[in-house]
Amino acid sequence: MTRTVSALYDRYDDATRAVHALEDINIPGADISVVASNADNFYEDAVADDAVAGAGMGAAVGSVGGLLAGLGMLTIPGIGPAVAAGWLASTVLGATGGAVVGGAAGSLVGAMTDAGVAPADANVYAEGVRRGRTLVSATVPDEKSAETAETLRKGGALDIDELRTSYQAEGWTQFDIHAPPPTAESLRNYRNGTAP
Repeated sequence: MTRTVSALYDRYDDATRAVHALEDINIPGADISVVASNADNFYEDAVADDAVAGAGMGAAVGSVGGLLAGLGMLTIPGIGPAVAAGWLASTVLGATGGAVVGGAAGSLVGAMTDAGVAPADANVYAEGVRRGRTLVSATVPDEKSAETAETLRKGGALDIDELRTSYQAEGWTQFDIHAPPPTAESLRNYRNGTAP
């Protein structure tokens, strides 16, 4: 049996390092996914920079079993413009073979719950992505799930229970697929550390 192990990261660089750490414990690239909001075109610029510099997310996912081949810009309901790679992106979009195509064909919460993530947690992960955090998910054999979770935690993963409590303190109850996606300005403020 397999299990999906996921983590959210405040910083893009931490998510990139987490992908490398998963590779270091022999998680195949085909079993790793990355999803992040791109309403501010942050990742579009980063992907372009990576092509020139060979660093950052492009290099990280490219080194993990060809995950870069699935990296694409897409729209996710409730999140808006996003960048995603891997099986989770394919599931969200209903694509086959890891190909990422445009459009809003699926829900991140639905894709995660289909992969075995508890609905309450999937809602927090999706809300985290909506607010500018980066999601890293891996589907692993049960016997490797504890090591995978510890690897992601050591890489700076946020505590999902603390996030849930923080979101609920604001009146949040669950991810709303119909909520307007964040503005580019709010994501820029978040990434610069000036958001509330």
